[in-house]
Amino acid sequence: MTNKPKDWVFSDPRLKEMKQDYAAYTEEDFKVWKILFERQIVNLPKAASKAYLEGIKEINFTADKIADFEDVNERLAKSTGWAIQVVPGLIDDDLFFGLMNNRRFCSSTWLRKMEQLDYLEEPDMFHDAFAHMPMLTNQPYVDFLEKLSGIALRHIDDKWAIELLSRIYWFTIEFGLIREDGELRIYGAGILSSAGETKYSLSDEPSHYDYNVRRIMNTPYWKDKFQDKYFVIESYEQLYESIPEIEAVLEDMLAEATQN
Repeated sequence: MTNKPKDWVFSDPRLKEMKQDYAAYTEEDFKVWKILFERQIVNLPKAASKAYLEGIKEINFTADKIADFEDVNERLAKSTGWAIQVVPGLIDDDLFFGLMNNRRFCSSTWLRKMEQLDYLEEPDMFHDAFAHMPMLTNQPYVDFLEKLSGIALRHIDDKWAIELLSRIYWFTIEFGLIREDGELRIYGAGILSSAGETKYSLSDEPSHYDYNVRRIMNTPYWKDKFQDKYFVIESYEQLYESIPEIEAVLEDMLAEATQN
């Protein structure tokens, strides 16, 4: 990957030309978006990070209107220079990281059905939009995403390296907490789109640890239930500034794996 131009991903034949077909959304789609939005938004003023709460206003999401990616892209262009890349669902790791390394965040455009309101195996557009996109207005956060993706691309053929980096992504971008004004707040999208985990993650039930790169890389995560531990950053600048440490710890752990 290191010998490829940065924008290689846009000419990769696996990346299909896709757009959001807004006119195709049904009455049920709008109802699902509204239910999910209204059910979760009431939990967030006292739970979500300031960056998220400011971001959802900046990106102009409301209960009555499914997220319009054209409008989102115009707003992000003025904010952090990022954009939304429509994908069919889960894509290959190299495409995923390649897009983020070019400041493109992947999102599907399909919404869950009424009978799937509470659980999905694969993230839908509500998760991608409502939970992730407001945070794309925060500069240190997106700078972290871009640099983390660059590290992943340099190790894309090493499954263990990608596993270790996925733990960083999981315990920050998906399930991260931040300390603001002495209190825990949520910025991880996996929590922000879940009313149940929003309450649980801030309670005394799970363990809360200060952000620690080596500890996170040594911590496997769960995909099918609430996490039993969460890692807490002090600022988004701290997240971005940990990039050199992530690279160094990764090299250490890969060397240890080789020796063993």
